[in-house]
Amino acid sequence: MKISILTATLLLCAMLPSAALASVSREISAADTVKTSAILTGSPEEEEPKVSLTAGGYASWLHMAMFEKPSEPWINSSMLHNRLNFKAYAGSKVIFALELRNRFVTGDMVALDPSYVSSLSADAGWADLSWNISKGSSYVLNTMIDRAYVDFTAGQLQIRAGRQRINWSQALIWNPNDLFNTYSFFDFDYVERPGSDALRFIYSTGPSSAVEAAVKVDGNNRITAAALGRFNLFNTDLQFLAGVTDDDYFTAGTGWSGAIGSVSVRGEATLFAPLKGAEGEKNNLLATIGFDRAFSDKVTALVQVMYSSNPVDISSFNELYGGGLTARQLAFSEFSAAGQITCSPFPLLSLSLAGIWFPDLDGFYAGPAVDFSLAENVDFTFLWQHFNSTLVNEETKINLGFIRVRYSF
Repeated sequence: MKISILTATLLLCAMLPSAALASVSREISAADTVKTSAILTGSPEEEEPKVSLTAGGYASWLHMAMFEKPSEPWINSSMLHNRLNFKAYAGSKVIFALELRNRFVTGDMVALDPSYVSSLSADAGWADLSWNISKGSSYVLNTMIDRAYVDFTAGQLQIRAGRQRINWSQALIWNPNDLFNTYSFFDFDYVERPGSDALRFIYSTGPSSAVEAAVKVDGNNRITAAALGRFNLFNTDLQFLAGVTDDDYFTAGTGWSGAIGSVSVRGEATLFAPLKGAEGEKNNLLATIGFDRAFSDKVTALVQVMYSSNPVDISSFNELYGGGLTARQLAFSEFSAAGQITCSPFPLLSLSLAGIWFPDLDGFYAGPAVDFSLAENVDFTFLWQHFNSTLVNEETKINLGFIRVRYSF
């Protein structure tokens, strides 16, 4: 069953409570009343909202070495990564945002793998906003705009249109509720996460409750449209969502985050049911629950498990980084388990160890990391990612070592 953009937009309007639309009317009516009063009484109108601008970002150097065994040849690549974030505020109600990332990559990955160059310029959004500006036999320069939106607030209603991050997640590693901006846990150098070309409505009904509706269109003109309601009950944040993803799947789910004593409990569950037209597809239920605790101001730990009724088959480790990852395709094993412990022995030093178990692949992931603050706004990171799994009936191992220095401004 295909859904047109017009139909999806009408559905969104139907999802919004009438009070939300009334809120906009009140804002417009109030503004007209002020102007009319000013004309009749001769009193001056309110001052035009002041415009303010902000800018920020970071610049980093990242080096990667990839090998199966230390004694075998290494594949080396380096990347200069610059991010620029701009926002313009027209008073307190309107925000314009533009954020982009520039990446200059050199080394073996570019020289040996032509698909890597094309993957850098790939844009999953409706608008293609990623460009390889220059490339050669061993380098490529890419620019991508991953945020470009206008945000309008009127009373309790917030409307955002354009490329944006829509985050509906509750858990910390796997997020089957995150329908719009699914990301890979292993892509550590992209903390901002991808954006969606979307229209989003948020109507706040209280300090910790709201109703949301959103629709996005991807690069294949497939539509994802969904609504979410969230509230707090017995000191637990609860949410329920429903909609259609990628044109072809009815989607319904729930998520929660709360605490049992000193232990935080977070979970999500989402059902993806194929509609007519998604031939050969099966229902997929993804459910996850996690527990995390701070043992002191220096040590934190978390564990999370996930179930999938229809896990995805993968044939290479590249698929773990999720170039086209969706919430429906998060699991590569019927059951998966993950854990992470982080220790900060000194204020400027953080040590962590993460691990994931994939029983169906007879495999696991291990990722120790070191983060150190070299100076104000300057950070050093070392990360090692080790994958060991059976792919296409063959045991496969891969090691990736990363060194990164980043300056934030």
